[in-house]
Amino acid sequence: MEKRYPEDTPTQFSYLPALRALTALNHGDMEKALEMTQAAAPYELAIPGTAYFTGGAFFGALYPVYVRGLVYSRLGRHGEAAAEFQKILDHPGITLNDPIGPLARLQLARALSASGERAKSLAVYGELLPNRQE
Repeated sequence: MEKRYPEDTPTQFSYLPALRALTALNHGDMEKALEMTQAAAPYELAIPGTAYFTGGAFFGALYPVYVRGLVYSRLGRHGEAAAEFQKILDHPGITLNDPIGPLARLQLARALSASGERAKSLAVYGELLPNRQE
């Protein structure tokens, strides 16, 4: 992708950093994973160019933010993880129909639970699964 789309901003500053960070995360290299997601930080609130050609399919937005949240969760830094997942939920106009939205809500609930904020976690789970029985 890097060679095929050298001038494509979403590829260079969203997809590739997220994929590289996931690879580092899967290999246990948390420092490198965080470094990869930080490289995407200046572009993380940008709307992908695909949105203009696919009728509003905003797939790809905020992926580095999501991966950064996963890294923080793996490191046990649950408050920071929750902040990253909340950042995604705070921008529903960017994610629109991208599955990253519900996934961020799930990860936020998990991060809040892990940080001991059970009531907040249950509230977020309730937003994700509104018809569940308590």
